[in-house]
Amino acid sequence: MDELQCCVVSCEKPLDQTYWNNQYQANTTGWDLGEVSPPLKSYIDTIEDKNLPILIPGCGNTYEAEYLLYKGFTNVTVIDIAPTLIEKLKTKFKDNPNIKIVLGDFFEHQGAYDLIIEQTFFCALPPIMRQKYVWKMHQLLAKEGKISGLLFNRTFESGPPFGGSQEEYELLFKVSFDFLKMEVCHNSATPRAGSELFIELQKNNEVSVNSYPFEGITCSGCKNTVSEKFTSIEGVLNVSMSSNFAEVLIISQNEIPLDTLQKEIAYDVKYKIGSKF
Repeated sequence: MDELQCCVVSCEKPLDQTYWNNQYQANTTGWDLGEVSPPLKSYIDTIEDKNLPILIPGCGNTYEAEYLLYKGFTNVTVIDIAPTLIEKLKTKFKDNPNIKIVLGDFFEHQGAYDLIIEQTFFCALPPIMRQKYVWKMHQLLAKEGKISGLLFNRTFESGPPFGGSQEEYELLFKVSFDFLKMEVCHNSATPRAGSELFIELQKNNEVSVNSYPFEGITCSGCKNTVSEKFTSIEGVLNVSMSSNFAEVLIISQNEIPLDTLQKEIAYDVKYKIGSKF
């Protein structure tokens, strides 16, 4: 039931550029703390390398970037899909050469970063995009790069924001990343007290992480069977399918040929796996 609800929410309310731009135009940004998140402020204070390439996706008003610049960091990139917001940020930081401000889709962005800061980006995405999030994060991180930040440790009736649990996140990021830290946050901002996890996940460079479009599944039982089929392939380490059954994330020792994947599900003519994203 939860899986179907996620799909319904994302279909009824497309979380596209128009949606997010309207939020900034109308100033309906209830998620905005108005300051750098205390856990991230504390984390930033521990980083010694001021030249570290850092990305903040879905940056919003990006108090985190502002704090990084205040602390002397020299290689900060922020990206958001909302033109109104980006124009505001370009004006705000126009005299600072240490920040790059990008208008664009995170999932089309290219680069190599040692640190990606997660602050209300994951929870703003429709849950059907979580597998693609893992794939893209792994792609954008340099060797030994990290995702650090906050995830909600609670559920919501609708979204955004969309919540989750530590158990869910552990399954989602399993094998793609090494878990340096995933624990209940004890210094959250007051409005989020008791509802956040602090994460520090390091890219696993020893695996191949790929995301594929998928067709034909109509129920959770079929999803589980297909996932088990893929898991049985030699070298496959973890399989995760999106809640609308339209995308599958496969982590393996080496990339599995597409014809091998298709052959494994050929027992049902409805099932088709497409070329990787």
